Amino acid sequence: MAPSIPTDPPPDRSVLDLVGVGFGPSNLALAIALAERGNPVTAAFVERQERFGWHRGMLIDDATMRISFLKDLVTLRDPTSPFSFLAYLHEHGRLVDFINYGSMYPTRLEFHDYLEWAAGRCGAAVDYGTEVLGIHPVRSAAAGPVDLLEIVGRRCGITWRRHARNVVLATGLTAHLPAGVRSGRRIWHNRDLLLRVPELDGTDPARFVVVGAGQSAAEAVDYLHRTFPAAEICSVFGRYGYSPADDSSFANRIFDPSAVDDYFHAPGPVKEMLLGYHANTNYSVVDPELIDGLYRRHYHEKVAGTSRLRFLNVARVGDVTELADRVELSVESLIDAQHDVLVADVVVYATGYRPTDPLCLLDDPLAAAIARDDAGCARIRRDYRVETTADVTAGIYLQGATEHSHGITSTLLSTTAVRVGEILGSLGVPPLSSAG
Repeated sequence: MAPSIPTDPPPDRSVLDLVGVGFGPSNLALAIALAERGNPVTAAFVERQERFGWHRGMLIDDATMRISFLKDLVTLRDPTSPFSFLAYLHEHGRLVDFINYGSMYPTRLEFHDYLEWAAGRCGAAVDYGTEVLGIHPVRSAAAGPVDLLEIVGRRCGITWRRHARNVVLATGLTAHLPAGVRSGRRIWHNRDLLLRVPELDGTDPARFVVVGAGQSAAEAVDYLHRTFPAAEICSVFGRYGYSPADDSSFANRIFDPSAVDDYFHAPGPVKEMLLGYHANTNYSVVDPELIDGLYRRHYHEKVAGTSRLRFLNVARVGDVTELADRVELSVESLIDAQHDVLVADVVVYATGYRPTDPLCLLDDPLAAAIARDDAGCARIRRDYRVETTADVTAGIYLQGATEHSHGITSTLLSTTAVRVGEILGSLGVPPLSSAG
């Protein structure tokens, strides 16, 4: 027997039009789009972190964004928005300085500061430090459809509840570690790099091992090599060398808002083809300038006879054992299957992220109402609303976990500004030009 669905909804005055789960860049952009329109619907957001933050552990001082500042939270939707990156620069007295800086790509540290500025300025109601435990269906009338959602969370052991007509799930990405590997005192994911390095104060690490071949791996190698001038830095990856990111003009069109339409309407085999063709714009690739810098440093050390930047290519890490004072790991050559044991003070896994499945928050009756495709993936409409049975009229929207339906930009900033406008349009909120 299917579980019963509650039919005792809260008073109308306590029902929100929208609850956003997660308050990273995606739902921050949604909150800004609402603020620009004078908050025409009632909305609240819930975030597990204690304060706004976006990849704090990788805010390396000179690491740059890989997208133009024009792909901020608003500009592609409304170039006149007071929440743009340019507006941020103007308010902080750096607009002319940034122009003279001569780059379309701000540092990651500066862009994070922009995001924090926007989060503080938009006035969104955010319950920080609250973890969502589940989302439950509610019927306003016993014979009616599921027209409300109950979002249940917990903060400091106290239950948190909200009721809403719609929910927008933007739960972000989860750090990925290879099977059998667990983070520990000496085994880190690069997500936490800057947060963990202070733990080494007062020590004299002799060797770091960085596993991975993408941008984050190369940045970690570069940062550790500069930060610990007496340590050897070993980079282990399966490729022959770092692969450069394709940042050419035509390739970048895959990040255009119109490309989302093309991808969405393309047949399945074409979707797979497009992801395969353009994976080198985003996945397991490195900025060419960083590749060149690391190679030059490696070469100069060889000339000087003081090599401490090592690249163990066409190799993979096998067993990893964390001991009290070191990590021992087996590195296997993929060419001749020879195994070598490396002893390191710290191993940093720059092995990427996986989309968090936000639909796991739905309880069984609600999850059973989700339409699925032949691969078992949720069916997502063009407006990012999850398809459900007709019995569910409450809206469930996704930001992020839609690469299978909307393409490579789903987890990136490139089309965020446009996407939130489309979600609001689906909710019946008019565009800014006609709002009010």
